[in-house]
Amino acid sequence: MPDCPRCHQPVDAKAIACPYCRTTLKAHGHPGIPLYRSTGIEPLCKTCVYDADDSCTFPQRPDARECTLYQDIAAPIAQPVKYGGEFLSKAWFRRNLVWIVLIGLIILSVVITLAG
Repeated sequence: MPDCPRCHQPVDAKAIACPYCRTTLKAHGHPGIPLYRSTGIEPLCKTCVYDADDSCTFPQRPDARECTLYQDIAAPIAQPVKYGGEFLSKAWFRRNLVWIVLIGLIILSVVITLAG
């Protein structure tokens, strides 16, 4: 369970507000979006990827102390998952198993009809 940034009490990860001090933990009206807060005196923008590449459109920029889109510039960027050929073919066969069986039955019935 994460801790509240203000009172440091353990709170449920899905909580919108801290039940102890009523600090807002999630974006207003969007309970699934985390609300990032600066922990020191420095605003979040100083360490945000979007401020560094000048793509941030947040009205409180460059002095934002809370943000929903914050991406730490020091954190590693998630790389896209690369699937190997074997895994990809197994996944494709699992997704299309019904069609493969249906085509196999059609071919088998055509062969039986032509042989008889």
